[in-house]
Amino acid sequence: MSLKRKIALNLSIAFSLLFGIVMAVIYMSFNDFRREEFKERFRQRLEFTSHFIAKSKDFEEEAPVFFNENSDNILLNETILIFNAEKELIYSTIKDRNVTWDSALLKELDEKKIVYSEKTVPEIYAALKTINGENYYILTSALDTNGNSKLAYLKYLLITAYVMSTLLIGFFSYYFMGQFLKPLEDLNQEISEVTAHKLTTQIPVRNSNDEINVLAQSFNTMIARLDDVFQSQKDFTASASHEIRTPITRMAFQLENLIKFEKHSPETLIALKQIQRDVYQLSDLTNSLLLLTKFDRENIQSIYEEVRIDEVIFESFEAVEKSYPKLKMDFLISENTSENALLTIKGVQSLLDIVFINLFKNAAVYSDDVEVDVLITETDENLIVDVISHGNTIPQEEQSKLFEAFKRGKNSQNISGSGLGLRIVKRILEYHGAKIIYTSPADLLNKFSVVFNK
Repeated sequence: MSLKRKIALNLSIAFSLLFGIVMAVIYMSFNDFRREEFKERFRQRLEFTSHFIAKSKDFEEEAPVFFNENSDNILLNETILIFNAEKELIYSTIKDRNVTWDSALLKELDEKKIVYSEKTVPEIYAALKTINGENYYILTSALDTNGNSKLAYLKYLLITAYVMSTLLIGFFSYYFMGQFLKPLEDLNQEISEVTAHKLTTQIPVRNSNDEINVLAQSFNTMIARLDDVFQSQKDFTASASHEIRTPITRMAFQLENLIKFEKHSPETLIALKQIQRDVYQLSDLTNSLLLLTKFDRENIQSIYEEVRIDEVIFESFEAVEKSYPKLKMDFLISENTSENALLTIKGVQSLLDIVFINLFKNAAVYSDDVEVDVLITETDENLIVDVISHGNTIPQEEQSKLFEAFKRGKNSQNISGSGLGLRIVKRILEYHGAKIIYTSPADLLNKFSVVFNK
């Protein structure tokens, strides 16, 4: 997840939690206010009834007329029960059904004088009043339909406001974070275009003192230092490789002429041929280093061309065969390869030659029977070249370091080599978007699989 999305998401979550808490507080506060307001209306209604009883000369006869005339003050679904001191019902607003009441509530009034219950449906407010020297038990019950309706409407408004606010804050957070972080995205884009061959590129610095501008300045300083180091290393490698090639070529030419003389003893001839192989190996290594200094992953694609992999294999084998004339190759194309396969890939042939020259040399040096099998398999997704030879296999614990520089396995003891061959092979294949895998399918069997993506 990008930084812009993380900030927008965290800001939206924080706002949602805070806004949700505020909404909950508002809802609970309004609910408390509703209950207190309804309770106050109950109290006022009871006081109004008590005042009527105190002023009435004939309560039972005047009550119906009084409550009808004051119906505007009646609570919704209100029920009033009035009991005398003997707890006998003397008046009820219920006319069309049997009247029932809770006797325990009347006993509770003897102790508490006032009882309010909001847990019952409808709610009840009862009081024990002494009027004109007589005790009256007044029970009032009603539904707060108006208050509950307002509470439900408030709940709907709060939920709607919460959802809409959360969506809006998410949208605006993402939008404004995008605006705030746009300079950082521009910086990231410019940095991503810097390669080993473009280390002189300078990131534009804006006229501000914010953190992004400071980062751009620091990056430019770092790039300048890296460019100095890289150029020094590249110039040294190129110069050294170029200067070494001339004496190596001269030595190889002189050794070829010297070996042609027939006056050498067998021991001398063997030694000369070994020196010749070492010179060839040094020449190949020098050429590899010189080629690698010219390319990186970005600029190598500009010189890609269509390369037939079978031609690369045969040319590489011929080059190795000059130094190892006993080496034999068995070339096969897998049955899984379609008839329309072209056996072509995009790449640089000179670099691919180095890949297979190194693999064939390894087969020649480490093979027991000096024979190498090459199997090509082309599918819709990949082109795979398996280079198989017989010989001592590489232990499992050494396979993870097989393609590191200057790493040589136990099977290479007493065999000359630089330890750079497979490292160079892997580097070249990485430039081509390919990979190399070592496996040992059976005892004394080594297989290197080169996998090209199509």
